[in-house]
Amino acid sequence: MQKIDVCLSPDLIHLYDLVGKAVVVVDVFRATSCMVTAFAHGALEIIPVEDVDVCAAHREQGYLISAERNGVTPAGFDFDNSPFSYQVDRVKDAKICVTTTNGTVALRRSLSAEKVFVGAFLNISSVVRALKTWSSDVIVVCAGWKGKPNLEDTLFAGALIDELVGQYSVADDAALIAWKQYHVASSDLVTAVKHSSHVNRLLGLGIEKDISFCLERDRYDVLPYLQGDKLVL
Repeated sequence: MQKIDVCLSPDLIHLYDLVGKAVVVVDVFRATSCMVTAFAHGALEIIPVEDVDVCAAHREQGYLISAERNGVTPAGFDFDNSPFSYQVDRVKDAKICVTTTNGTVALRRSLSAEKVFVGAFLNISSVVRALKTWSSDVIVVCAGWKGKPNLEDTLFAGALIDELVGQYSVADDAALIAWKQYHVASSDLVTAVKHSSHVNRLLGLGIEKDISFCLERDRYDVLPYLQGDKLVL
């Protein structure tokens, strides 16, 4: 039976062998939720990068640019890190370069995997369908927050495991923790994350509407994946 495991932070990714495996990168609040939303609204490609200056330089190559650090967007960028920013006409047929505090780090550190998918609650069934046709093991890479695990990404990992049990076995305790925590929280995710550090951070920035939106399940039927260093559909 195939195995599914969970890496709770990009800082732990050196402990996992990604070669030949599929990786699902998740940053619920909010990078991967934004990426899924952008593709659902017609974006052609997204390049995830770790450095703000590298991202800004892509404007000269015809890209729209998006940046976030500590929940805030530096001056001079086209998009912030809210999924609502990508629900606009200019996203259609656009090429976008993105850098965020956590999500783009997780994506860049997953490049050695055979396949890298972008996951969020917004597209979880699309992820499930792809993994049901995948023939090897899977690792869910949670973006976390500055090297530390977070609750919302762990809950996504648990929700994914819950959909795949039967075809996949739980590989290790991190996956088991995620799965068991999801069972505790699944009836009301908004309440479950209410006191989490990232929710408190977003509330402090006045971004409450992003929280409930990013926890919506299956709003979009898209599955971005890495092709080289670019995300495409």
